[in-house]
Amino acid sequence: MNTASDKSAHLRSRRAALRMLSAALAVPAGLAGCGPAAGNHHTWGHVFGTTVSITIHGASTQRAQELGAAVLAEFDRLHHKFHAWQPGMLTELNQRIARGLPLRTDAEMAGLLQSAARLAERSDHLFNPAIGHLLRLWGFQGGGPRAAPDRAELRHWVAANPRMSDLRFHDTAISSVNPAVRLDLGGYAKGYALDRAAAILRAARVEAALVNIGGNVLAIGQPGGRPWQVGIRNPRAPAAAGNTLCTIPLFDNEAIGTSGDYERFVLEGGLRRPHIIDPRTGMPALGTASVTVLASGGADAGLRSDGNSKPLFIAGALKWENMAGRLDLPQALLVEGEGGMAMTSAMRRRVSGLA
Repeated sequence: MNTASDKSAHLRSRRAALRMLSAALAVPAGLAGCGPAAGNHHTWGHVFGTTVSITIHGASTQRAQELGAAVLAEFDRLHHKFHAWQPGMLTELNQRIARGLPLRTDAEMAGLLQSAARLAERSDHLFNPAIGHLLRLWGFQGGGPRAAPDRAELRHWVAANPRMSDLRFHDTAISSVNPAVRLDLGGYAKGYALDRAAAILRAARVEAALVNIGGNVLAIGQPGGRPWQVGIRNPRAPAAAGNTLCTIPLFDNEAIGTSGDYERFVLEGGLRRPHIIDPRTGMPALGTASVTVLASGGADAGLRSDGNSKPLFIAGALKWENMAGRLDLPQALLVEGEGGMAMTSAMRRRVSGLA
């Protein structure tokens, strides 16, 4: 059996190796989601609290604008339906759960929550959209200030142990056996929105398209017969500067999802505490700067790329590979808070910029 000093030495050695790999992977800056410029038409919007873009290749300007508008309209619908604190179906469901009452929703809501419950179970509940009360305490719900909450309140909601497995489904009627459940799909709905966008664009028979929701990206087709080139952000580079850590080609029906600590966080005692909460402690997960997951195939590539990045982020540098194996994620990349990088062998074969 390894001693504590053996484990400590191993960890120091591993971190040093990761820092060397990170330096080797530094590449010139590039635009996330870039592709061949000729024949590309761009539509921009702001939804889900972030910037979204739809790039359509091989269509007329008018057709591309019409399709971009259709995708943005769908995003707006989903934004209101799945919003965690503004009035909509999800907030109504949370109100009913708090009162111990069911709500008849619809097939879309029930299906998405059942999908989230399956991922929660597979990830040993590190992915847990039921912890909305903890997110609220940290200030990650609503437009108010973000500040470290009272630790006694955190302990209260951790002890209440809200889980997706507390939900009960009777056709489209949803209830919970635990009134402490407060659903927040902020780590899942963007991936679903990518898949809905793909369905709209495929039905319109677009040649190629790239949909980007705040760094969650899905590809359709190949512009000019070449894959889309997508930049993975360096989580420690200023947003205004060249901040591409490396690039990865995306082929038809592939999606990447990135979870990072650099956009929504609380500073406490000099520590950056991100919005990704460890349900076991009620505390933001520390030690990870970002996780990128690549998913391919099926009608839910966007959903899988979005949701699966969270349990890997929480698992951290020592356990993320085991979690990736558990979730059947052959292509994933993790950047440590100190700047080190590690990736699966399949992801290493995909990224460009390796020394």
